Amino acid sequence: MRRAVCTGSFDPVTVGHVDIFERASALVDELIVCIFINRKKQYRFTLDERLKFLSMATDHLSNVKVDHFEGLVTDYMRSVDANVIVRGLRSTADFAHEFNEAQMIKRIDPSLETIFLLTAPQFLFINSSGVRELLSFNASITGLVPTRVEAVIKNSSGDDYGST
Repeated sequence: MRRAVCTGSFDPVTVGHVDIFERASALVDELIVCIFINRKKQYRFTLDERLKFLSMATDHLSNVKVDHFEGLVTDYMRSVDANVIVRGLRSTADFAHEFNEAQMIKRIDPSLETIFLLTAPQFLFINSSGVRELLSFNASITGLVPTRVEAVIKNSSGDDYGST
């Protein structure tokens, strides 16, 4: 079985992420979308919220599982018997960062492969930090996150997006 892992903070998951998940899941038998927990980073949404958002955003994909981990991605991949990591690229800046990460992963475990998927043009400008900034100003995030995720965010904060 070809099992792949796609990691990120997904704070929150965006429609660009979902596009990558859909395309990656068509290439492998199973895709694990995994929230990487970074203790140094402050998140807008709790781990439970992000897991819920990811589950909602991927429930139409029968071969996608949602999980979370803290530590080295190589350790996690071994623990779930995955041999491919999937990364989405929006720009050359993303490529420079992800290329270095892929080389480090390869050094730690030469059996692991990294696949880069280019972001679809209509999603190039979308990122989680931009969504969080819009939320901080109570601005609309329509079309930037999955519709069901937007509804939960909006309903959990009343009429304004800013206080989840």
